[in-house]
Amino acid sequence: MKQLLIFAFILLASTASAQAKKEQPKPQIVAAACGQCQFDMEGHGCELAVRIDGKCYFVDGTSIDSHGDAHADDGFCAAIRKAEVVGKIVNNRFEVTSFHLIPEEGKGKLRNQNVTNSPD
Repeated sequence: MKQLLIFAFILLASTASAQAKKEQPKPQIVAAACGQCQFDMEGHGCELAVRIDGKCYFVDGTSIDSHGDAHADDGFCAAIRKAEVVGKIVNNRFEVTSFHLIPEEGKGKLRNQNVTNSPD
């Protein structure tokens, strides 16, 4: 009986470890700004967008107002900023799971610069 339990445990452990591992998206540095004001995208008001490989996508999972005043001198409507993001393109939009605005040199830390969403 003891051998049967050991065999069942080994079989269960090997089956669990053989499950397909989901590949985690890697962080990437992108240009982030207001899609309408900076990237000349068609839209209805100011909305956060990112430029990846020369193509612009509106962002789902965080908003333009989650990262400071969009209309400030260094805000998304006035400047294109760098951000480290994790996510994927779905239906021609970028679904972000992590968004970290990179501070401009000499500007120090920003308030509300990190957003991390758990994947569903």
